[in-house]
Amino acid sequence: MGCFSSKSADSKASRVTRWQSTGIVALRDCKLKTVPDEVIDLERSVRTLDLSHNRLVDIPMEISKLINLQRLILADNVIERLPMNLGKLQSLKVMTLDGNRVTTLPDELGQLVKLEQLSISGNLLLNLPETIGSLRNLVLLNVSKNRLNFLPESIGSCFSLEEIQANENSIEELPASVCNLVHLKSLSLNNNNVRQVFCRCYVVILFLFNKFLFVNF
Repeated sequence: MGCFSSKSADSKASRVTRWQSTGIVALRDCKLKTVPDEVIDLERSVRTLDLSHNRLVDIPMEISKLINLQRLILADNVIERLPMNLGKLQSLKVMTLDGNRVTTLPDELGQLVKLEQLSISGNLLLNLPETIGSLRNLVLLNVSKNRLNFLPESIGSCFSLEEIQANENSIEELPASVCNLVHLKSLSLNNNNVRQVFCRCYVVILFLFNKFLFVNF
């Protein structure tokens, strides 16, 4: 897994060389509290960074140096906030933050224009930033098991969305803009407070586009 279990210089050197050659940094279950400097120093070399199942509280601003990062996996830590310069990760396609303590997402999230998958289930989110509407390439959005009362109107601008998972929140209504999501195939809203009247929107989608849409209330 590449954990920092060895103190030898040779071991560290070989590990960094491997990361540099593959572009993959996998440090799961390593009891890490901070992102190692060795990782940040690789800068352009890193394409996948997996720090799942550690003890990270926050992500350093220096992560913006990883400008070629495509996959950022940070599930099952104790992260409370994300850096404000997150938007500088312009190559990012997948971001997984499930099982943390994040209460808010920075507006800079909207700058991740190549993002295709955003999964942040099992956190403490109260809302999503309006800038999420700038994620035109987003295919999957998973915000289940948070504290959301609503989805922002701007979500209707995420034209590539095929799947929304928003189970176990406190959502009472859906924005009318969801009717713009013509590629949407699955909408999961189990254990919310959504009123059935909002199903009408999806009946219209089915009629106009003759597509199968799985709606789970």
